[in-house]
Amino acid sequence: MAYNNGQTMTLKAPNGSRVVVRFEVNSKARRLILRLDERRREAVAVAPTNRQIKDAAAFAAERVEWISTRLQHLPDLVSFEESEIISFRGEPCQVTANGEGRLAKMWPGDPKLLSVPGDPETLPLRVTRYLKKQAKADLTRAVKRHSATLGVEFSGISVKDTRSRWGSCTSDGHLSFSWRLIMAPPKVLEYVAAHECAHLLEMNHSPKFWAHVARCVPDWKRQRAWLRANGAGLQSAGE
Repeated sequence: MAYNNGQTMTLKAPNGSRVVVRFEVNSKARRLILRLDERRREAVAVAPTNRQIKDAAAFAAERVEWISTRLQHLPDLVSFEESEIISFRGEPCQVTANGEGRLAKMWPGDPKLLSVPGDPETLPLRVTRYLKKQAKADLTRAVKRHSATLGVEFSGISVKDTRSRWGSCTSDGHLSFSWRLIMAPPKVLEYVAAHECAHLLEMNHSPKFWAHVARCVPDWKRQRAWLRANGAGLQSAGE
């Protein structure tokens, strides 16, 4: 059967579970890539060209047991609903639509309370909007600090809901980040900001690049390890 970009196929794992695989074409990919979409609970097979989607399908089929095992061990989905406990800057925070006024506000406590007054039906959207705003502010401060340390300039900063990477740097100096970093401990966000600032000097991952990162965040290895171990949890929160 022929598949196209954006289409899915369903595979049966040895344990009897069914695994959904979605196909994506990315001209920047240098090889076939298989990754997980934590929020959709499916695998993504990435091919460099449309002609290689057939190869991507075979690649996924060969690894269906691995996909099934990884999906079964994903963290539970966390919704931004009333009374839900989410993570904010690495600390637990309870969501509520109750509160005075119209603006979202963070209240101290154990856990902290994120009050987002308004229609309960749109609560998840408004929580996401608040988190994106805080992420943009924290990342902007971090980028300004690290770019000053490295003596580089950036052309702009944006926050997105990326699924395959936490940050990126374009050749013209524009930096993009996942807004979900606001849910991680601040040092982790600092590491990702430093990582992308270092790319303004080195568009690679050479020893020189990591030396630049270390100038900004000396314990970057620890922060990278945290993100690798807990990144799926960040991706499993919200929509």
